Amino acid sequence: MSAPGTYAPRPGAAPLPRMIAAQAALETKMLLRNGEQLLLTVVIPALLLALFSTVDIVDTGAGEAVDFLTPGILALAVMSTAFTGQAIATGFERRYGVLKRLGTSPLPRWALMTAKTVSVLVTEVLQVILLTVIAFALGWDPRGNPLTVLLLLVLGTAAFSGLGLLMAGTLKAEATLAAANLVFLLLLVGGGVIVPLDRFPSGARDVLGLLPISALSDGLRDVLQHGAGMPWGDLGILAVWAVAGLAAAGRFFRWE
Repeated sequence: MSAPGTYAPRPGAAPLPRMIAAQAALETKMLLRNGEQLLLTVVIPALLLALFSTVDIVDTGAGEAVDFLTPGILALAVMSTAFTGQAIATGFERRYGVLKRLGTSPLPRWALMTAKTVSVLVTEVLQVILLTVIAFALGWDPRGNPLTVLLLLVLGTAAFSGLGLLMAGTLKAEATLAAANLVFLLLLVGGGVIVPLDRFPSGARDVLGLLPISALSDGLRDVLQHGAGMPWGDLGILAVWAVAGLAAAGRFFRWE
């Protein structure tokens, strides 16, 4: 029995870590239940890895095709979740007023973005596990330091997440949907994911090499395929994109 004038349980907002965890779990469930997003983040990367590793469509150079393709597909998975999927989902949440309503809840806006980031990371872990299992089944022989791979994936996630939130927070939902899918397709072809960058003319190759998808693909490939050390150049490109994208998203993101 509670004393007169008191309530059990005590009214009020839940602790902030619990609110972030609950929102992150909700965001992850919504993402995994969305058929379109599931196709984009899980099915397409897995199919591309299996198809291009077993069918001689693109000349990937010396060595097994799966050793070249797996790092690029891992980079594609990061982009599909942190950029394309997050941009589309957040854009429509903004259009329907979901973000505006959540912004007036006890959950601070920065905590909402933190929850979205946690959801992206959870989804990426599932993607990496699935793609790694498929790659090993196809005969993948990875090398290099796993901590370097982790650093590349984290910086790549930050870079793509900032760009995705910037797009979702500045464009209309329909424009975000079209632009995010178009960028996904263009970077799939021209980002060194499946087609090696050295197949492009030198001028185009220099420009494409500065893109975050190219830096992430090349960095992962240097480590996992060639056993290289820390790819400082690729890490630097990803760091610049991450800082610029997150800063711009924080400055220009509109909640309504």
